[in-house]
Amino acid sequence: MKLFYRKYGQGPPLIIVHGLYGSSDNWVSIARKLAKNFEVYLIDQRNHGKSPHSADHNYDLLKEDLREFMDNQSIEKAIIIGHSMGGKTAMFFAVDYPERISHLIVADISPRSYEETNSEQQLVHAKIIHAMYNLDFYGIENRDEIDDILAKDIPDDRVRQFLLKNVKRSKDNEYSWIINIKTIRNELKNILIGLNENQKEIVGFPVLFLKGEKSDYIVEKDFKLISRIFPYADIETIPDSGHWLHAEQPELFLNKIEYFILQ
Repeated sequence: MKLFYRKYGQGPPLIIVHGLYGSSDNWVSIARKLAKNFEVYLIDQRNHGKSPHSADHNYDLLKEDLREFMDNQSIEKAIIIGHSMGGKTAMFFAVDYPERISHLIVADISPRSYEETNSEQQLVHAKIIHAMYNLDFYGIENRDEIDDILAKDIPDDRVRQFLLKNVKRSKDNEYSWIINIKTIRNELKNILIGLNENQKEIVGFPVLFLKGEKSDYIVEKDFKLISRIFPYADIETIPDSGHWLHAEQPELFLNKIEYFILQ
């Protein structure tokens, strides 16, 4: 699948892979700052942003989309930063194509599965997707109306503002989702899976896991699993940040990344 992308700067190639409900647009400010040292590529994963839609959405496909993108851009090896679902894409990519990674940075996601019945993450995403899927855009005149409807099921204003970036308006002033919410709903189980429990060690390049201090996507019990699969990984915490640590603490996030890569 030919993915939409944005490109900034010159230097060693660095690819940023966004998370669920996200897009390359969410990472432009980070990319512009990294562009002073790197050639930064921001991709839209399938069913997100300006990339094509598909009825399927799983990490076998997402990792191959990433490989195809690198092939098309003649990128032999890259620094890869993945957030949340994008971090899972990056980890699955590392399983099959470790030789194509120079550094791996995983932002606020563990290699484990999050699909356990009634897990907090599963329940949160199911509720968000239900609200998005069932939103009827007919007769809606502005984004404030959309926000009011979503607020009934999604009380967190920060989350709603993030989701509203997925709303587009046609020339006829009709609103719709950019994201392929139907496929995301149908494929949520595949999005929440983790690496194989018997996954062999992945080595050959430096690895950094960044955890949001207030986030529960990486918890203490995950440290052992991370260290088993990525035995030389560093695990660091971004203070006073939740799951969207790159948006909540952008300077600290950038400092951690640049120090890790350039040290």
